[in-house]
Amino acid sequence: MKTINRLEEISDGKLYDIDDIVKADTYGCNGCSDCCSDVGELVVLTPFDVYEMVSYLGVDFDELLGDKIVLRPNNKILLPHLKMQDNNKKCSFLNKEGRCIIHSKRPNICRLFPLGRVYKDDDFKYFLQVGNCPKEDLKDVKVKNWVGIENYEENRKFILEWYKFIKALTFRLKFVRDEKEVEAINQILLDSCYRIKIKEEDNFYFVFLKYLPEIKNRLGII
Repeated sequence: MKTINRLEEISDGKLYDIDDIVKADTYGCNGCSDCCSDVGELVVLTPFDVYEMVSYLGVDFDELLGDKIVLRPNNKILLPHLKMQDNNKKCSFLNKEGRCIIHSKRPNICRLFPLGRVYKDDDFKYFLQVGNCPKEDLKDVKVKNWVGIENYEENRKFILEWYKFIKALTFRLKFVRDEKEVEAINQILLDSCYRIKIKEEDNFYFVFLKYLPEIKNRLGII
């Protein structure tokens, strides 16, 4: 989670709502993939991100593990991250031409750049990262158009619920000292949230949020 104090150092000092105008449009990137390099520790994948990937590629979550996705510990929580290639630190979803093979279904964090999210009071705002995109003279664009998420309100609700869920699980794990118990909790997390089976005709958000209380109960969090 980004803090307001930290944001002053990395942003233009403003917070944006979904209907605001921001200088974030890279007008096509023109072949640049600089933001897809050496970001393995930054791009944490949500269950929705993974659902979009596996549905688009027609594979299972475990088929992407090791090759395209890697599990990294974060405050004892084992979460999927984008895997960088070993030789050049480029994202493993880039093809030989440097183009993203899942661009239409890319993770939320990738979709936002050069924007980011900051959470406050059970809500979030957007901020513009400065100095990270090599493109000059970024153009004005409405945040909603830049983000380009279908069913935005459902997505927003999911993001907030997931943020609160991870925050609660982080607090819960502070009091768990036994490594086997931590391992068991992470197994439940991965099985319940990332290996979730959703029928093609079903709505991800509805199904996930329907089962979230049961998942919380299994993990011992409120």
